[in-house]
Amino acid sequence: MKRLDMTNVKEAGDFSKPEAGAYICIITKAEDISSKEYLKVTYDIAQGDFKGYYSDMRENHPDWLWAGAYTKSYKPTALPMFKRFCSAVSKSNGKFIFDGGQVNADEKTLVGKMIGLLFQEEEYYGNDGNLKTRLIVSREFPVDQIDKQKTPKKKEVADKATENTGAAINGFVDVEDSDSEELPFL
Repeated sequence: MKRLDMTNVKEAGDFSKPEAGAYICIITKAEDISSKEYLKVTYDIAQGDFKGYYSDMRENHPDWLWAGAYTKSYKPTALPMFKRFCSAVSKSNGKFIFDGGQVNADEKTLVGKMIGLLFQEEEYYGNDGNLKTRLIVSREFPVDQIDKQKTPKKKEVADKATENTGAAINGFVDVEDSDSEELPFL
Protein backbone atom coordinates (compact mmCIF):
# COMPACT_ATOMS: atom_id res chain seq x y z
CA MET A 1 0.00 0.00 0.00
CA LYS A 2 1.25 3.49 -0.76
CA ARG A 3 2.01 5.89 2.10
CA LEU A 4 -0.86 8.18 3.01
CA ASP A 5 -0.68 11.47 4.87
CA MET A 6 -3.76 11.49 7.09
CA THR A 7 -2.52 14.22 9.43
CA ASN A 8 -5.29 16.66 8.46
CA VAL A 9 -7.96 14.11 7.54
CA LYS A 10 -11.08 14.17 9.68
CA GLU A 11 -12.29 10.72 10.66
CA ALA A 12 -15.70 9.82 9.21
CA GLY A 13 -18.56 9.63 11.65
CA ASP A 14 -22.00 8.23 11.25
CA PHE A 15 -23.57 9.39 8.02
CA SER A 16 -27.08 10.73 8.21
CA LYS A 17 -28.99 12.62 5.57
CA PRO A 18 -32.12 14.72 5.49
CA GLU A 19 -35.45 12.97 5.10
CA ALA A 20 -38.49 14.07 3.14
CA GLY A 21 -40.24 16.99 4.76
CA ALA A 22 -40.12 20.77 5.20
CA TYR A 23 -36.89 22.70 5.78
CA ILE A 24 -35.96 26.35 6.11
CA CYS A 25 -33.27 26.94 3.51
CA ILE A 26 -31.03 29.70 2.26
CA ILE A 27 -30.35 30.42 -1.40
CA THR A 28 -26.60 30.24 -1.98
CA LYS A 29 -26.54 30.86 -5.74
CA ALA A 30 -29.01 31.77 -8.49
CA GLU A 31 -28.13 31.61 -12.16
CA ASP A 32 -30.36 32.65 -15.05
CA ILE A 33 -30.25 30.23 -17.98
CA SER A 34 -32.12 32.58 -20.31
CA SER A 35 -31.73 30.40 -23.41
CA LYS A 36 -33.84 27.74 -21.68
CA GLU A 37 -35.96 30.13 -19.59
CA TYR A 38 -35.16 28.91 -16.10
CA LEU A 39 -33.28 29.83 -12.97
CA LYS A 40 -30.83 27.33 -11.50
CA VAL A 41 -31.24 27.78 -7.76
CA THR A 42 -28.61 26.41 -5.38
CA TYR A 43 -29.64 26.19 -1.73
CA ASP A 44 -28.66 24.83 1.65
CA ILE A 45 -30.50 23.91 4.79
CA ALA A 46 -30.31 26.92 7.13
CA GLN A 47 -31.44 25.49 10.48
CA GLY A 48 -31.52 22.32 12.51
CA ASP A 49 -29.51 19.11 12.48
CA PHE A 50 -28.78 19.33 8.75
CA LYS A 51 -27.67 22.97 8.64
CA GLY A 52 -24.98 23.29 5.95
CA TYR A 53 -25.59 19.75 4.65
CA TYR A 54 -25.48 20.60 0.93
CA SER A 55 -22.56 23.03 1.22
CA ASP A 56 -20.57 20.30 2.97
CA MET A 57 -21.56 17.83 0.27
CA ARG A 58 -20.49 20.18 -2.55
CA GLU A 59 -17.22 20.94 -0.73
CA ASN A 60 -16.40 17.25 -0.34
CA HIS A 61 -17.64 16.32 -3.83
CA PRO A 62 -17.15 19.31 -6.17
CA ASP A 63 -18.29 17.25 -9.15
CA TRP A 64 -21.76 16.72 -7.61
CA LEU A 65 -23.26 19.77 -9.29
CA TRP A 66 -26.81 18.59 -8.57
CA ALA A 67 -26.34 18.56 -4.78
CA GLY A 68 -28.65 21.17 -3.29
CA ALA A 69 -29.77 22.59 -6.64
CA TYR A 70 -32.92 22.64 -8.71
CA THR A 71 -34.42 24.63 -11.56
CA LYS A 72 -37.37 27.01 -11.68
CA SER A 73 -38.77 27.46 -15.16
CA TYR A 74 -40.25 30.80 -16.15
CA LYS A 75 -41.66 29.63 -19.48
CA PRO A 76 -45.24 30.83 -20.00
CA THR A 77 -46.68 27.43 -19.06
CA ALA A 78 -44.71 27.40 -15.78
CA LEU A 79 -45.43 30.96 -14.64
CA PRO A 80 -47.89 29.94 -11.86
CA MET A 81 -45.17 27.79 -10.23
CA PHE A 82 -42.56 30.50 -10.79
CA LYS A 83 -44.87 33.04 -9.13
CA ARG A 84 -45.20 30.68 -6.12
CA PHE A 85 -41.37 30.62 -5.89
CA CYS A 86 -41.18 34.44 -6.11
CA SER A 87 -43.91 34.82 -3.50
CA ALA A 88 -42.25 32.35 -1.10
CA VAL A 89 -38.93 34.21 -1.32
CA SER A 90 -40.56 37.63 -0.93
CA LYS A 91 -42.73 36.59 2.04
CA SER A 92 -39.77 34.92 3.73
CA ASN A 93 -37.52 37.99 3.62
CA GLY A 94 -39.36 40.99 5.02
CA LYS A 95 -39.49 43.89 2.57
CA PHE A 96 -37.50 42.09 -0.14
CA ILE A 97 -39.40 41.68 -3.40
CA PHE A 98 -38.50 39.30 -6.17
CA ASP A 99 -41.17 39.28 -8.84
CA GLY A 100 -39.54 38.35 -12.11
CA GLY A 101 -39.32 41.83 -13.57
CA GLN A 102 -41.96 44.25 -12.35
CA VAL A 103 -39.80 45.49 -9.46
CA ASN A 104 -36.83 43.13 -9.19
CA ALA A 105 -35.67 40.57 -11.70
CA ASP A 106 -31.99 40.40 -10.78
CA GLU A 107 -31.50 36.77 -9.78
CA LYS A 108 -28.27 37.63 -7.94
CA THR A 109 -30.36 39.44 -5.30
CA LEU A 110 -31.73 36.01 -4.31
CA VAL A 111 -28.38 34.98 -2.80
CA GLY A 112 -28.60 34.95 0.99
CA LYS A 113 -32.41 34.96 1.01
CA MET A 114 -34.43 32.47 3.05
CA ILE A 115 -37.06 30.16 1.57
CA GLY A 116 -39.05 27.19 2.77
CA LEU A 117 -38.52 24.05 0.71
CA LEU A 118 -40.61 20.90 0.88
CA PHE A 119 -38.59 17.82 -0.03
CA GLN A 120 -40.08 14.65 -1.47
CA GLU A 121 -38.51 11.23 -2.03
CA GLU A 122 -38.34 10.16 -5.67
CA GLU A 123 -37.35 6.79 -7.09
CA TYR A 124 -35.19 6.62 -10.20
CA TYR A 125 -32.94 4.20 -12.02
CA GLY A 126 -29.25 4.96 -11.62
CA ASN A 127 -26.72 4.61 -14.42
CA ASP A 128 -26.03 1.12 -13.07
CA GLY A 129 -29.68 0.13 -13.66
CA ASN A 130 -30.47 -0.18 -9.94
CA LEU A 131 -33.53 1.42 -8.39
CA LYS A 132 -32.48 4.29 -6.11
CA THR A 133 -34.13 7.06 -4.09
CA ARG A 134 -33.26 10.75 -3.91
CA LEU A 135 -34.74 13.89 -2.40
CA ILE A 136 -36.20 16.48 -4.75
CA VAL A 137 -37.76 19.86 -4.10
CA SER A 138 -41.50 19.35 -4.27
CA ARG A 139 -42.44 23.00 -3.78
CA GLU A 140 -41.60 26.24 -2.03
CA PHE A 141 -43.41 28.02 0.80
CA PRO A 142 -42.88 31.07 3.06
CA VAL A 143 -40.69 30.12 6.04
CA ASP A 144 -43.36 31.12 8.57
CA GLN A 145 -45.58 28.34 7.20
CA ILE A 146 -43.18 25.47 7.95
CA ASP A 147 -45.53 23.95 10.55
CA LYS A 148 -48.36 23.75 8.00
CA GLN A 149 -46.43 21.56 5.54
CA LYS A 150 -47.30 17.91 5.02
CA THR A 151 -44.64 15.52 3.79
CA PRO A 152 -45.60 14.34 0.30
CA LYS A 153 -45.75 10.65 -0.60
CA LYS A 154 -42.76 9.10 -2.33
CA LYS A 155 -42.83 9.39 -6.15
CA GLU A 156 -42.39 5.83 -7.28
CA VAL A 157 -41.32 4.73 -10.75
CA ALA A 158 -44.21 3.39 -12.76
CA ASP A 159 -42.39 0.50 -14.42
CA LYS A 160 -40.48 -1.24 -11.66
CA ALA A 161 -38.42 -4.05 -13.13
CA THR A 162 -37.90 -7.39 -11.47
CA GLU A 163 -34.73 -9.40 -11.77
CA ASN A 164 -34.31 -11.69 -14.78
CA THR A 165 -37.81 -11.21 -16.16
CA GLY A 166 -36.90 -9.03 -19.10
CA ALA A 167 -39.18 -6.38 -17.66
CA ALA A 168 -38.95 -2.93 -19.15
CA ILE A 169 -36.65 -0.39 -17.57
CA ASN A 170 -37.50 3.12 -18.74
CA GLY A 171 -39.25 1.65 -21.77
CA PHE A 172 -36.41 -0.69 -22.80
CA VAL A 173 -36.16 -4.44 -22.41
CA ASP A 174 -32.89 -6.10 -21.45
CA VAL A 175 -32.87 -8.82 -24.09
CA GLU A 176 -30.02 -10.78 -22.49
CA ASP A 177 -32.00 -11.20 -19.25
CA SER A 178 -35.28 -11.98 -21.00
CA ASP A 179 -36.77 -15.47 -20.68
CA SER A 180 -38.33 -15.12 -24.13
CA GLU A 181 -36.44 -16.26 -27.17
CA GLU A 182 -38.30 -13.76 -29.34
CA LEU A 183 -36.85 -10.31 -29.68
CA PRO A 184 -39.39 -7.61 -28.84
CA PHE A 185 -38.69 -5.53 -31.95
CA LEU A 186 -38.99 -8.17 -34.68
